[in-house]
Amino acid sequence: MTHIIYGIPTCDTCKKALKSLQQAGHEAQLRDIRRDPLTEAEIAEFVTEFGDRIINRQSTTWRGVSDWLRASEADAQLKAEPTLMKRPVIRSPTGLTLGWDAEVQARYL
Repeated sequence: MTHIIYGIPTCDTCKKALKSLQQAGHEAQLRDIRRDPLTEAEIAEFVTEFGDRIINRQSTTWRGVSDWLRASEADAQLKAEPTLMKRPVIRSPTGLTLGWDAEVQARYL
């Protein structure tokens, strides 16, 4: 089964994850969430799995959002501005992971 990396092609972390997974022998592909937006079901699944951690509050996108959007729930934030999503979210045969830290890398590599 293919690993799906939800992110954007300009994200260095997404690029590293994709390259590392492919070099480790995994079939992996990047899903550009700008070009192919998350569905309502995917947003609900990600928020259920990761809660507020799904929102990257360190991003430049976050700094530019309105106070109203900041006060909204994570699902509303992702619907309004998909690039607020912490990246990458990786869907593998064993489930979902968030980010590309040492713990996530150890799981896949």
